[in-house]
Amino acid sequence: MPDFRSDTVTRPTAAMREAMAAAELGDDVFGDDPSVNRLEAYAAHMLGFDAAVFAPSGTQTNLMGLMSHCERGEEAIVGQQWHTYRWEAGGMAVLGSIQPQPLENAPDGTIPLALIDSAIKPDDPHFARTRLVCMENTTGGKVLPLDYLRSVRRLATTRGLATHLDGARLFNAAVEMARRRADDERSGDPTDAASTDPRQVARDICAQFDSVSVCLSKGLGAPIGSLLLGSKPLIARARRWRKMLGGGMRQAGLLAAAAHHALEHHIDRMALDHQRAKRLADGLVRAAANQPGRLAIVEPAQTNILFIRIDGTIAEAFAAHLAQHDIRVTGRATSDGSAMVQRWVTHLDVDDSDVDHAIGAVQEFFARGTVINRP
Repeated sequence: MPDFRSDTVTRPTAAMREAMAAAELGDDVFGDDPSVNRLEAYAAHMLGFDAAVFAPSGTQTNLMGLMSHCERGEEAIVGQQWHTYRWEAGGMAVLGSIQPQPLENAPDGTIPLALIDSAIKPDDPHFARTRLVCMENTTGGKVLPLDYLRSVRRLATTRGLATHLDGARLFNAAVEMARRRADDERSGDPTDAASTDPRQVARDICAQFDSVSVCLSKGLGAPIGSLLLGSKPLIARARRWRKMLGGGMRQAGLLAAAAHHALEHHIDRMALDHQRAKRLADGLVRAAANQPGRLAIVEPAQTNILFIRIDGTIAEAFAAHLAQHDIRVTGRATSDGSAMVQRWVTHLDVDDSDVDHAIGAVQEFFARGTVINRP
């Protein structure tokens, strides 16, 4: 059953299970789980930070980061579509007493610098004090360019603000940036050879932020866990918040060993996920090419995520057809109810045959003629 719902659905590989079985264990709350300690040190060194802390989820590491930067009643600037604002149940406000200042994202996923600058509050007791600028990379599968992130960092530094990155799919962004740089090199545009290594590219991205949350259970394929990375003082504060939030785990080395294996072995292979997402998008475009009107619109895939907008007149029939072919995707209705937006995600457990199966099923749907849903 091809499962395109998310890259969170992956199962540990056989090699990852072996690493878990062989993991040295201790009590991580006491700081003596050697596997956790090795993971944190390895990730911090890879990404250019002084320290890291392992926690159960990216929602928690984001919240730990935000609460380590901001006091009660202070403000974090976020995007309307950022996970930290829209998809984490309002945790920054409910649990952190942090006021989010959401800004509209541009079509490419960025937030215009002028909008960020104008949202920063003056030092006036009438306003929440702005403390933090948050970014997300990738966002909806789109890569935020490094030059843009550098500009955000310069703005934040000039205005005395810290920066935090929700890097749940940091390595997807890094792998795609590395591919683009390699293409530039081949086309004669000189680029530092080291910068085509996704690990170095990830480090370059992280250099623009005071803290970064990295998910290990999405494209990297570990079963559980995320890391928050930052300075030693920030991570010390984050460990206190982790304990308060119920994220202190005991013999967590079993999970840390899986995550460590993923960081060592699964970064480069993410390029396959991106290739399959692009091939899937191209195949779906061809499958829907002969439809009447624009009943299905496929957005290009930059990394491992693509979106399809299905007209409301065929949305129910299209979803049912996919289910009949054992194809699992997520979808939600647009605000006006005129269409369904489906999200398709490629990952470690999606192979070429799954992509071919999905393309074939969609071709069959449009080849037989669409079934219009009548009220």
